[in-house]
Amino acid sequence: MIWSIIVGGLIGFIAGAITNKGGAMGIIANIIAGLLGSSVGQALFGKWGPSLAGMSLVPSILGAVIVIAVVSFFFGRRE
Repeated sequence: MIWSIIVGGLIGFIAGAITNKGGAMGIIANIIAGLLGSSVGQALFGKWGPSLAGMSLVPSILGAVIVIAVVSFFFGRRE
């Protein structure tokens, strides 16, 4: 359980860095984005590539990028 939270936070951090939203997200948001992104990515792209804590890293990162993009589209600041 703890290992999954740590890996989810790492996936969320990487996805935040890719989308340039990492500075606006806190650690809890990184963990949630990583865990949700892992589910979305593995559902869309399957399980392939290296795996940590039962999460395939490449599809999980891609899924987290999708989750962050969708959430920031709907809830992002309009400037």
